Amino acid sequence: MRRRTAGTADPVLFNGHLTGRFDSGPCVRRSAEAPATGTVRRSDPQPPGAEVDPHRPAASSVMESWREERTRSVEDNEMSLPAIAAAYTTILRGLGEDPQRQGLLKTPWRAATAMQFFTKGYQETIIDVLNDAIFDEDHDEMVIVKDIDMFSMCEHHLVPIFGRVHIGYLPNKRVLGLSKLARIVEIYSRRLQVQERLTKQIAVAITEALQPTGVGVVIEATHMCMVMRGVQKMNSKTVTSTMLGVFREDPKTRDEFLRLIRS
Repeated sequence: MRRRTAGTADPVLFNGHLTGRFDSGPCVRRSAEAPATGTVRRSDPQPPGAEVDPHRPAASSVMESWREERTRSVEDNEMSLPAIAAAYTTILRGLGEDPQRQGLLKTPWRAATAMQFFTKGYQETIIDVLNDAIFDEDHDEMVIVKDIDMFSMCEHHLVPIFGRVHIGYLPNKRVLGLSKLARIVEIYSRRLQVQERLTKQIAVAITEALQPTGVGVVIEATHMCMVMRGVQKMNSKTVTSTMLGVFREDPKTRDEFLRLIRS
C-alpha cells in the first residue's frame, strides 16, 4: 500500500494524548482527555425522538462555528493601534526608559503593529481558508505533512513559542489541499496560545472539516519563557500530541504515523 508523505520546509504564510511514545524531545506533555473522534455538539434543533449520530457533525453547525471564531477585524486593528502604542509607551516608562529619546520615538508604534501581526490569527476563520479546497477523492491511505514551521506567542508571558508541526490523517473519501494544513496551523498559532490547546485545535479543525477516519497532530516547540527566563534551559523542547479516531484507537496506525514523521 502506498503512503503519501509531504514535507513543507517553507509553508505558505498568510496574513493567518499521546497514547504511544514520541522521543524527539526531553519533555513530553500529554493533552487532556479527548474524545476518540472529533465530534461536535449539534446546535441545530432536532425533531422529538430524532437520533443524532455523534460521530458525524452537521455541516451547517460546523460552518457556523467557524464563522463565529473571528474576534478581530482589520478595522479593529486600525482603531486599537493608538491604544496599544500608548500602552507600550507606558511600559517603556515603567522600565525606566525615556520614550522620547531618538531610538525609542517610533518603538511603541512598531511594537503595537508587530503584536497585531503576531496575533493575526484572530482575524481569520477556518472557513476563510478551506473554501474550495476540499475535494472528493477515493483515497483512504494516510496523508502526512510534516515539519510545518510554527510561530506563536505564550499567553502567560507574551514571549515567542516556535517549532514544527506534524499532521497526519486518514481520508474518508475527501482530501484537503496540502497547503491548507499549513494555513490551519497559521490561523491557530498566530494567537496567544498554550501548546496543548494549539495541538488540539488543529486536530479538531481538520476533523470537523473533513470528517476523516482519524487525525494525528504532533508539535515540537521551544518556549522562550523557559529559555530566556525562569529555569533558562536553552535546549529544552516541549512535545505535545492529539490523536483522534483510529490514530487514538489503533496502535498500529498511531505507530505508523509516529514512525513516518520521524523518518
